[in-house]
Amino acid sequence: MAFESKKFRSSAESNTFGARYRALMAKRPFLLFGLPFLTVIIGGSFVLTPATAIRYERHDRKVRTMTRDEELGVGQQRRKVDIREEYYRLASKDLDDWEQKRVKRLKGESDGIL
Repeated sequence: MAFESKKFRSSAESNTFGARYRALMAKRPFLLFGLPFLTVIIGGSFVLTPATAIRYERHDRKVRTMTRDEELGVGQQRRKVDIREEYYRLASKDLDDWEQKRVKRLKGESDGIL
């Protein structure tokens, strides 16, 4: 064979970090790629678990059950609604007297006029 498949590497070049890394990659690819990947995935799970718990605890603080005293005081500020009164109030409004107004467009936006 005229051309060799392996390149010539001098002894000075074989002592560098890159050369040792390439040699280890050829022998044990799982140790250099698979093991760090699995470590990050499993470690991330343990790191994110407390963060997720904090999120749900904060949500639980916002949305809490009301005490009996709070339940009694909730409806006191609302106004009483009578369906007939609301009907007459809405019927008394003049819905036929209105004027169409154009909305001012943003700069560069089409105004829709052909």
